[in-house]
Amino acid sequence: MRTSLLFILRSIAYGLALAFILVWFFPNLAGISLPSFQSQAEEQSTAPVSYSRAVRRAAPAVVNVYTRSRIVDPRSLRPRTIERQELGSGVIMSAEGYILTNYHVVYGADHIEVALQDGRWLEAVLIGQDEISDLAVLYVQADNLPVIPQDPAIEPQVGDLVLAIGNPLNLGQTITQGIISANGNTGLSSRGYPDFMRMDAAINKGNSGGALVNSNGVLVGINAAAFQVQNQDIQGIFFAVPYQLARNIMEKLIKYGRVTRSYLGVSGEAVVNSAGDRLFSTGQPLYGLMLTEVAAGGPAAVAGLQSGDIILEIAGQQFADMRQAMNFIAETAPDTELPFTIDRGGQRLTIVTTVREQRRR
Repeated sequence: MRTSLLFILRSIAYGLALAFILVWFFPNLAGISLPSFQSQAEEQSTAPVSYSRAVRRAAPAVVNVYTRSRIVDPRSLRPRTIERQELGSGVIMSAEGYILTNYHVVYGADHIEVALQDGRWLEAVLIGQDEISDLAVLYVQADNLPVIPQDPAIEPQVGDLVLAIGNPLNLGQTITQGIISANGNTGLSSRGYPDFMRMDAAINKGNSGGALVNSNGVLVGINAAAFQVQNQDIQGIFFAVPYQLARNIMEKLIKYGRVTRSYLGVSGEAVVNSAGDRLFSTGQPLYGLMLTEVAAGGPAAVAGLQSGDIILEIAGQQFADMRQAMNFIAETAPDTELPFTIDRGGQRLTIVTTVREQRRR
């Protein structure tokens, strides 16, 4: 009992001594107060969620596009020419004056003007247009042009928040919000058409050609259209051209005035073995791409590729799916010879195929 009492008294004495030393040598400690976690939580809960910084960075580079064209009045019994006016949006992509917009915004236009957010009105020249990707490049001559923030290495993900900026119904610049449901990073589909980005940020008439940006204000796509099916009320499905594709198309239009694409003339699917069993899960090991259809007279048929052949490599490269392979073909210059390594009935062969330019019908 006596030992326990001495231990308690000794502990109290040590504690008082330590307190005296701290107060004597560190007098400021006496004024320290512990942070109020409750007040910090309350402050955070009342702070507004805002994307104003993203809008400030991107919005000045989004322009209103106005077009005029003369057409024959379809309502008149006698041929009569009338003036048609169209509305859209555009994105200033470079300080040199190049603007991206949609093909359907400027198609058939005789006169194009753009209105900047700083009040300037500029006449625009059509540099080139591409119907497949629904893109067109305009040029304006002006100084001190605001340029949309861009990141060549950007990789938008499904679930990312996005803001669509444009001029719907000529109401003035408007921002709508949504999330990405498909990022469109597979490039061209097996039919040779682009896989557009899918999201639910509202796109109305006049938004076409505007900017789709992320929460940092960096361009991720060019707004294109709403998904529509006749006699069906569909909401929340809108399309944008992915930034990487749009940038690639723009550079080709500036350099060549048009976009050339190669094609192979095949359809196919990923398989897991030489027997041609389909790939159903990303966890399965990929064996190759089996051709399910070879178009008569197409480049593949001319080279000797057959339905049932399994493509193992194209020019030494392996591809995860048919879309990725067709995108590679599309980006290859027409009339280029490519070696195809295939499995035909268990025999490994190499067939040289000349890809040809895909033309719109």
